[in-house]
Amino acid sequence: MVMLAMFLVLMVSSTWIQFVTAPQLNADPRNVRTLYREFGTNRGPILVAGEPVAESVPVEDAYGYQRVYPQGELYAAVTGYYSVIYGRTGIERYANEYLNGSSNSLWWNRLQNLISGVDPQGSAVELTIDPAAQQAAWDALGDQRGAVVALNPKTGEILAMVSKPSFDPNTLASHAISEVKATYQALNAAEGAPLINKTIAGNLYPPGSTFKLVTAATALEAGTVTPETEIPAPDQLQLPLSSSTLNNFGGASCSPTQAMTLADALRISCNTAFAQLGIDVGAPALGAQADAFGFGEKLSIPMPVTPSSFPIEIDGKPLDGAQTALSAIGQLDVRVTPLQVALVSAAIANDGKLMTPYLIKQVRTPDLSVAFSADPSVLSTPIDTQTAHDLRDMMIGVVQSGTGTSAQISGVQVAGKSGTAETVKGAAPHAWFTAFAPANDPQVVVAVILENGGDAGSEATGGRVAAPIARAVMEAVINK
Repeated sequence: MVMLAMFLVLMVSSTWIQFVTAPQLNADPRNVRTLYREFGTNRGPILVAGEPVAESVPVEDAYGYQRVYPQGELYAAVTGYYSVIYGRTGIERYANEYLNGSSNSLWWNRLQNLISGVDPQGSAVELTIDPAAQQAAWDALGDQRGAVVALNPKTGEILAMVSKPSFDPNTLASHAISEVKATYQALNAAEGAPLINKTIAGNLYPPGSTFKLVTAATALEAGTVTPETEIPAPDQLQLPLSSSTLNNFGGASCSPTQAMTLADALRISCNTAFAQLGIDVGAPALGAQADAFGFGEKLSIPMPVTPSSFPIEIDGKPLDGAQTALSAIGQLDVRVTPLQVALVSAAIANDGKLMTPYLIKQVRTPDLSVAFSADPSVLSTPIDTQTAHDLRDMMIGVVQSGTGTSAQISGVQVAGKSGTAETVKGAAPHAWFTAFAPANDPQVVVAVILENGGDAGSEATGGRVAAPIARAVMEAVINK
């Protein structure tokens, strides 16, 4: 009886360890066997235009394979890193089941490996990134802090994703533990947050005058104005219920008559005109239109995108007139990612239809069969076709003879919008530009932000310093 009881206890304990608590034990960071098993798998490559930007190579150590990044810093915002100590980020994390071969869609491959005794191997993840656009964005941004993101507005494919300052994922994928720890601590404490992909996450930015596209869309959708409608454009706007006044950039006058068309107000980015327009349409309508463009949306590309926000309440109270006016020009508490700004332009470029953004084009198993292929889908229809065409024509005016002339491309019609966003008191403003080209048959949409004006500092405007970066990316795509 004692022997039988002991066997019973042994069977229960073994079952408990091997089945019930197995997931917890496998996930325990102290379990080095899990690390050895995972790093001992030939992880699939991450590909851009057929070339690996992340791949595994055999090494003679306890792990078996080393993750390497041939163009580390250039693609760091996309690939992330794969570290023995700090885990995974970027595509390495959010496409992990494909890369390590554990996805449910790859069960047949795993079964074949089990029967044949072949070592398991991950699948290749092919990205939507255009290498020419990525390189152009990287080069044009230079050593300035900021971010660039580009899309195909007709499909939602992400063509470029650059965040600076960047980092070299190879330094975190190393198997030299002490060196990896020192590097991570230095990067984590570094000024400019190099480990954060600023195109989709981090501390979001005030959009400045790029938000005037949303304000204009709100008024056009309501049917209260057309591009040729004259709207008030005073030299100075007295904010409602406030002793404060709002001036135009540099204290300039928008119009000698104190009024101008909506198209001209967007062309020269008149603050007072759009602040008054925001008051007229109201905060709830602005918020609803922003939501229609994707504000507040929890997107996965497959990395999660921090939702942009247009708050219609502050401290539990609805926005008053002054707060609405400032929000209508992209200030106060309005916050966005560069991807969100690109999505607003993408909807305008695509006749009012906003396509779901994505980074993974295709997944191929080791035998080259397709395990996954992206199927472009419509995320929303924030504006009707006529509004989209009106906004497109107004944005063409911005580039032809307004604040965005630095985005002009010879022989190609470009539509764009500049932005200069105030930040904390005493700091230089952020410089924005968003655009698409060719205007009547768009192949690429781009959004650029330079933190605190980049090299130009307090002298920067979006049209002066961010527009040339957008132009370089658009040219790279169009001239392929």
